Amino acid sequence: MQQKKSVSNICPAVAKTGDVSSCPYNDKCRFSHDVEAFKAQKPDDLVGECPFSRAEEPCPYGLTCRFLGTHQEGVSVGSIHASRNSSEMNVFSKDVQKLLWKNKMRFPKADAKLKALGLLKHANSKVKIPVDKEDDQIVLKNYDVVNGNGSTDLTDKDTELEKSATITENDVVDETLESNELPPLKKPKCVVSESCFIEAEDAGVMVVEKVVSESCKQTEADTTDDLVTPETDGSLKLHPREKKIIDFRDKLYLAPLTTVGNLPFRRVCKVLGADVTCGEMAMCTNLLQGQASEWALLRRHSTEDLFGVQICGAFPDTVARAVELIDKECSLDFIDINMGCPIDLVVNKGAGSALLMKPMRMKGIIEAASGTVDKPITIKVRTAFFEGKNRIDSLIADIGNWGASAVTIHGRSRQQRYSKLADWDYIYQCARKAPDTLPVLGNGDIFSYLDWNKRKAECPELSSCMIARGGLVKPWIFTEIKEQRHWDISSGERLDILKNFVRFGLQHWGSDTKGVETTRHFFLEWLSHTCRYIPVGLLDIVPQRLNWRPPSYYGRDDLETLMASDSAADWIRISEMLLGKVPDGFTFAPKHKSNSYDRAENG
Repeated sequence: MQQKKSVSNICPAVAKTGDVSSCPYNDKCRFSHDVEAFKAQKPDDLVGECPFSRAEEPCPYGLTCRFLGTHQEGVSVGSIHASRNSSEMNVFSKDVQKLLWKNKMRFPKADAKLKALGLLKHANSKVKIPVDKEDDQIVLKNYDVVNGNGSTDLTDKDTELEKSATITENDVVDETLESNELPPLKKPKCVVSESCFIEAEDAGVMVVEKVVSESCKQTEADTTDDLVTPETDGSLKLHPREKKIIDFRDKLYLAPLTTVGNLPFRRVCKVLGADVTCGEMAMCTNLLQGQASEWALLRRHSTEDLFGVQICGAFPDTVARAVELIDKECSLDFIDINMGCPIDLVVNKGAGSALLMKPMRMKGIIEAASGTVDKPITIKVRTAFFEGKNRIDSLIADIGNWGASAVTIHGRSRQQRYSKLADWDYIYQCARKAPDTLPVLGNGDIFSYLDWNKRKAECPELSSCMIARGGLVKPWIFTEIKEQRHWDISSGERLDILKNFVRFGLQHWGSDTKGVETTRHFFLEWLSHTCRYIPVGLLDIVPQRLNWRPPSYYGRDDLETLMASDSAADWIRISEMLLGKVPDGFTFAPKHKSNSYDRAENG
């Protein structure tokens, strides 16, 4: 408590208003109310203006803003209810989060569809879970469940993806909790846990068994007032072919990119010409558990006029329920289901590219998801799981019948990861076999407008091409394609793009010290990719290829040389130009350090 009372941890309410009396907890508050002491130890302001200076509302960070000196007199601090960024949508509701924590959210649309498909059984579970009820909150005790492979380690796997990241979007959303509220010590599993499903493959059918918490055994008549169900309308259910169709033809589609495909980066790409954007991949189990860091991946900016979210799950029930909840809580145009992610943590749970080996599981997921919501459901796949055993061409006709509105094919197998070039001939083969009602998009190695033109010309049946690593290395590729030219961009123009990212990042993650350092982290992650760009004016052969590994070279000015460095120390120097000096003892190692050429982990 004494540590939290230190002057560096000033009360958020006091910081926003500058008024000690604004805190509703007074002396019981766990944070410091000493404004003068906080100002005395606060780091010097950064160079530049507050990223919220042009907003209609005052800066929501008030006294903690690192640009406090640029706040106008009389409006230097904001109201306690000031929004971080009124242009952002899909902010996770605390009320919904609490309901998910307590297993009191119900999914009538998803469950009705699952039951109709025969994927939801009401037989008693073979796995008994001891349950403690305390204060109307259900806490599941630790237990082991044997999966189809005989292992018993599924209990803790749901949070492994969270543990792999040093800084997550949780830095943003956790601040939505009141200062006196803490999440429960143990978060219960979702109503139906993924780990409680057993597939009887030897019988040729999927037998779905579930463990239902006591809170969900009550009938409709016994439902309590705080048991919330997503709204249902009385309209007739649309046939999949009657759903709203998104015309992807010739649109520039920025792929969902892990770590770097955050909201500020997507805003940069929108400014430079991207037509379609998609959020980072979110795990369905984590969404259903109410994990704020996972819900932060679904954030949308008002400039993203054609926006989708990407989710990943191993079973029809978790995907369908996540889809229903997302459709109710979020503003979006389509939902993409990832069936191609090669990451071990995902594949080992039976999700991502592991689904390519289970076509009937794919069918169940697509049918359940598309039958639950009216929003278009798209999927993203790889050519196969194992190299040399392509199978999407044999499934492409069925995928449309199952309810998918579009399919994106990454021209590599899971085993291949990001090595070698994408197999566009196979993508063409799949596009020609696809029914006319199913748009097919290709993905892999698009790095110039000539690459885009070639892929479109060689296969008119292809609706569009998804741009992934090419957008990471040079986000102005969208401008090049639209203007049909090689842009010999100068170091000054590139610096302006980096400044835009920093401004968008401070608006998204915050202009206080925590927000500045979070922005710096994701900025450095991005620089670990942009250093691979070779200026057009220095090339002997135009255009640059994505798989080139250029030797060290001198640019046309010092800034261009600095931007070409593959040293993390030089990336930190660039960050200090825009975000001030790094804290004492600061170090940085990119998440995809050894894989920056071959693995952008974009599924």
